[in-house]
Amino acid sequence: MYPNPNAVFPNENIKSLCYIKNVITRPNIIVGDFTYYDDPDGAERFEEHVTHHYDFNGDKLIIGKFCAIARGIEFIMNGANHRMCSVTTYPFNIMGTGWEKGTPSLSDLPLKGDTVVGNDVWIGQNVTVLPGVHIGDGAIIGANSVVAGDIPPYAVAAGNPCRVIRKRFDDELINYLLELKWWDKDPQWITENLEALCSADLSLIRNIK
Repeated sequence: MYPNPNAVFPNENIKSLCYIKNVITRPNIIVGDFTYYDDPDGAERFEEHVTHHYDFNGDKLIIGKFCAIARGIEFIMNGANHRMCSVTTYPFNIMGTGWEKGTPSLSDLPLKGDTVVGNDVWIGQNVTVLPGVHIGDGAIIGANSVVAGDIPPYAVAAGNPCRVIRKRFDDELINYLLELKWWDKDPQWITENLEALCSADLSLIRNIK
């Protein structure tokens, strides 16, 4: 037995927690199974926390499997960026009739590509993730952080700007986990190996098959 990955609320007694994959409507947001958002003010409204996300920019928000995302998250996408190569950064073109000739071309905008969150990432409360950031598998992002640059796998990072504080494990174990990719295993395999996955005895993980 394991939770239904296609349910909006995996636990009907906890309506503050929803599986994001099952509430998104935008094709440019891609989320893996079992990744959840927890917000008592409306977890099912996750898309409201992905801002400045316009189809014409072509950027995607990609989030892996088994991520835990706390309330107050904001993913700021590339549409928030202004032209920086001209005298002024002011967006004249969106102000109405008469200033359309100030419309920038996409090549003038500092577009930074897709925003990618790996698998098994824990993001604390009130975190802001800036455009084009990549957060590696197994990373932990502390509450109230502003993530402006890439975070490596299995790092603990926090602050404004967000900085790596330490690695969660030694390099040997990190490399082993990145090869294991437990999040891609069948849910039944995960159920059978929960003891090893959830144990503080890290040696157990090496004995699972």
